[in-house]
Amino acid sequence: MTAEDKTVVVWDVGNVLIEWRPERYYDRRIGREARERFFAEVPIEAANLAVDAGAPFPDAIRDLKREHREWAEAIDMWCDDWLTICAPPIYRSVRILRALTKRGVPCHALTNFGAETWRTARAEYDFLGWFDGTTVSAHLGAVKPDAAIYEAVEYATERKGGDLIFTDDRKDNIAAAEDRGWRTHLFEGPDGWAERLVEAGLLTSAEAS
Repeated sequence: MTAEDKTVVVWDVGNVLIEWRPERYYDRRIGREARERFFAEVPIEAANLAVDAGAPFPDAIRDLKREHREWAEAIDMWCDDWLTICAPPIYRSVRILRALTKRGVPCHALTNFGAETWRTARAEYDFLGWFDGTTVSAHLGAVKPDAAIYEAVEYATERKGGDLIFTDDRKDNIAAAEDRGWRTHLFEGPDGWAERLVEAGLLTSAEAS
């Protein structure tokens, strides 16, 4: 078995396979100035991280509305329009994932996601079902870059160190993987990720196009 045969490709999801840019959504809905005040006054991103760590999504929204009644409508948008915020797919990344699976390269998702929102995303985006395995933060009660979530991937894939190649759009998440000896790629767009997979011998140029 070659090194390439043993490799598992580990994928982040948000901003790698699906765009996640809440600011863009709120700029369209309430305007940039109001959005900036909303994000400054309401800890919506902290609440979202708590959901990723396992807090129930409806509870997080309810608590925010109770504490910030003046922003209740905007807070409801986070829940009611979540699928509009978590969109669209990054189509070339989806094609790369498909090419890897067609070639028989094992792929694993490692993502910070809430339990409810992961179920919603799985129902909406069929490509999230193409993975050989998934490690979702809410299921573990740990979020990247916590070491526990990387350990869970190693356990699930039965791979460690250089047998794992991981892409993520956040430098801190990449650094945590590098500390474990994983091969990594900071995702700044699908073109660079495709090139890295070709360099690793996991895809041909034609397959990665």
